[in-house]
Amino acid sequence: MSTSPRFRSTAVEQAEAVLVEQYPRLVRLAYLTLPDSLGRHGRVLLAHRAVQRALPRRGGAAGPGGPEGSGGALADVRVRVLRGCLAPAGRTGAALARAGWPPVPPFVWGLRLWPPAGGIEEVARMLAGEPAPVRAAFVLHRVDGLPEETAARLLGAAGAPADAMARALALGVGETLLRELRRPEFDASVVSTRPTDLLRRRRRVRAGWAAAAALAVAAGALAVVGPARPHASRPVAVGVLDPARLERVPAQAWADTARIDFTAWPARGGRTSDRALLGRALGAWSSASPPHAPAPPQPTPGPPAVGRATPGSNASGPHAAGWTALGSAALVPHAADRATPGPAAPGRAALISDAFGPHAVGRAGLGSAALVPAVVGRDAPGAADPGRAALGSAALIPAAVGRAGSGAGSLGSGGRPGVAPVAAVGGGVVVRAAPGVDTDPPRRAPQLLYAGDSDGRAVVLLLDGDRVVRYAEAVTGRGARELDFAGTDEAGVTTAAALTLVRSPDGGRARYLLAPWIAAAGTRDLLRAGEDTKPLALAADGVTAPVEVPRAGACAAWPALEVTSSARIVEKHSFVLADLGTLTPVHLTYTPLPDGPGAAAARQPREATGAAARAAWAATACRLPEMRGMRDGGVRAVNIWEFASSELPDGGGRAVWSCTRTSSWAGPGDVLVRLSPAAGPPQDVARAPDTAACGRFGQHLLAGTRWRSPAGRWYLLAAGSREVTGITASGAVRAEARGRTLAAPAGPEAAAVELTGRLASGGRVTALDGGGGGRD
Repeated sequence: MSTSPRFRSTAVEQAEAVLVEQYPRLVRLAYLTLPDSLGRHGRVLLAHRAVQRALPRRGGAAGPGGPEGSGGALADVRVRVLRGCLAPAGRTGAALARAGWPPVPPFVWGLRLWPPAGGIEEVARMLAGEPAPVRAAFVLHRVDGLPEETAARLLGAAGAPADAMARALALGVGETLLRELRRPEFDASVVSTRPTDLLRRRRRVRAGWAAAAALAVAAGALAVVGPARPHASRPVAVGVLDPARLERVPAQAWADTARIDFTAWPARGGRTSDRALLGRALGAWSSASPPHAPAPPQPTPGPPAVGRATPGSNASGPHAAGWTALGSAALVPHAADRATPGPAAPGRAALISDAFGPHAVGRAGLGSAALVPAVVGRDAPGAADPGRAALGSAALIPAAVGRAGSGAGSLGSGGRPGVAPVAAVGGGVVVRAAPGVDTDPPRRAPQLLYAGDSDGRAVVLLLDGDRVVRYAEAVTGRGARELDFAGTDEAGVTTAAALTLVRSPDGGRARYLLAPWIAAAGTRDLLRAGEDTKPLALAADGVTAPVEVPRAGACAAWPALEVTSSARIVEKHSFVLADLGTLTPVHLTYTPLPDGPGAAAARQPREATGAAARAAWAATACRLPEMRGMRDGGVRAVNIWEFASSELPDGGGRAVWSCTRTSSWAGPGDVLVRLSPAAGPPQDVARAPDTAACGRFGQHLLAGTRWRSPAGRWYLLAAGSREVTGITASGAVRAEARGRTLAAPAGPEAAAVELTGRLASGGRVTALDGGGGGRD
């Protein structure tokens, strides 16, 4: 009597059982090993695909073999997963992977996937600069907990280089984050989802059916009358840049959705139907070239798209003379080559070394920009319109002998820091972009947020995925135009509450467009904690009255917005926004002390509206311009965390230790730790850029500094956050204290001291010092 095949134990069935049981861990290994160039959605799909394809075939080659830990079914599956993830590391393999080749499950249509914030994504950011084999070695050894020899053997079986493990051992990642990943309840296979563009998808379905019908009709006609003549296809950019196709959200959509961010903003303003203004905004955007991509775009058949110029060494044609477009550019070594037949659209900069040639005829670009080492600045003669020179041309070069731009520059910026001009296009358009935000034209029709006039400027606000774009021009006359780009990754109720609409020429005042869920707004001076909030007038379309903004180089006052959400979103919810000179105002928050009066259980930062928060920001607001994130122009929020208080020696009173964290839209942030004694100015303790400290994944903090008491004696002071139970000092000062604070006599000379804190969990944390410290 033979056993049924259903109950036979085979290697394939063992591998399947292991794969299902260890699926989250295998997905985590695959996701962190895959190259970050694939994007989050692509990495999620390919990680699941690599794990599911790791199931061996019947009769296939055996894996490393042996018991668990050195081989077995789990080791075999891990090797197969690694092989599948290391394969697309090359350029060709990555391109095929992004294209979905080979076409195997899982398939996702109509959704975008990404890991939830923090956790596996935080580790992926930390490992982004390392090669795939090193990331794989890190996950096997540090995250999965395999012995070094076992992990190296698996890597070797997968074809990884021999030095991958040695390089992985040198990586520094905090134990707190690793413990978060190892928790049993953490599931790396859980993903967040959002729909793709629903309206666009509906149009594609309709277009697909229409194309199928047209194809059927054409096939029938071809069978009857023979082949038809081919015709030129319409450029893709024409549909995307059509003002009639801009996405418009209904006015009350924000009250009927669980997603409260910029996608819930309706189209507001008095010129939302002005196709000419919207067309100019989209045309300027299409011509905005990123500074790192000076190469000209490829030509497209049919009529030139908006802002498109034709490259080539000889673009001659029977209609070329006399029709060089307004602000168009010759993208060739010499301007002796002719332009494309027909007028190009405004907005392309000249990338040539000599704009003077026998065929540089016709209308020269009004306000076109020269991006060359030296511009002679002569008028471009021509047969059609001789002598018409580039009016208001902007020279973005070290030595520009030609005419300076009339009115070109930072429109209404008032010399504000944060976003410097990164490129210029024809028509005097100045382009600024926050770091990490590209200026490429949209791939689909953007969402219209606002179009209207304000303080003599015509302003258009557009949303394209995770970026907001502002276009501004003079309502009358020939003023300079500008484009601002800002990132809005995972914006929410507070971080999508306002956008800067327009600034006064001196940079001292600004108007804002508030979110539709903002019911009331006011202004207050952060430096004066006791003053009440002053009401701020709002127009029916959400535009504020002019508001004073912080002045560069002075700190006599620091104006800020305090806004209140509608009760339909959150009841009795007010929060504070500060203008740091960028398109998106910054959300200010506060986290109180963990003990003493006003103490509360650990949780997310609170709004900076209470008395303690006002007092903390009154002492800190003037330091905002020093934050590196502000100079980069990508600040999302700033939080003051008062993590400890201590009694100072020699009757120095009670001091408060605080950590101010500036978080960027991309995730990393900069921190500043300060000691604020009862009497006297606050003292800087430590600064650290690009760190997780003082944030959600950097909750353990230890800091120390030298301090001189009122009696003239020097002390070493140290303090730790909530979980610190003891502090040890070694080096020039040797001391130990139980609890979260330490005070020990120190010499007058600054000498190296090493601080270590003990955590309630048994772990340790080093002092934040701007270098490698601050890790637990």
